[in-house]
Amino acid sequence: MKRFAVLIAAALAVAGPVFAQGAQVAFGDMQQSTDAPVEVSADELRVNQSDGTAVYTGNVVIGQGDMRLSAPRVTVVYVEGQGRIERLEARGGVTLVSGEEAAEAEEADYDINGGSIVMRGDVLLTQGGNALMAESMTVDLNAGTAQMSGRVRTVIDQGSNADGAN
Repeated sequence: MKRFAVLIAAALAVAGPVFAQGAQVAFGDMQQSTDAPVEVSADELRVNQSDGTAVYTGNVVIGQGDMRLSAPRVTVVYVEGQGRIERLEARGGVTLVSGEEAAEAEEADYDINGGSIVMRGDVLLTQGGNALMAESMTVDLNAGTAQMSGRVRTVIDQGSNADGAN
């Protein structure tokens, strides 16, 4: 019984900060280079020269390095007069995958120059057998971390204990 209490205390010590209003977690196996080429595939593309945007729709998949982002609709906003991407605005149910981790949300905005992705609306982050849920998550690609906020909840997969006894 005492060993069980120690295991519960250890689990709560690890998970404690996650129950707070905001929580910082690791995200991605490695830091993401925002200078890496961006590859976009979709069913349809509409370009608007007057406002410097391109709207991709239908099975949109964006790849940059080891990171993949998919959504039904993504608007690409270009830096004025430079032909470089400033930001991506994904809508309609977004999935972000980096290494073994995946996050889902209603929408996401990727600021390429700032190296951040803000996901909003029923965010679900899975890391192996663990899951974290929140209203929003901001991913810092330079640091390889994410900040979750808005009623953060977590499920920690304890697996079997260290000595194999159940």
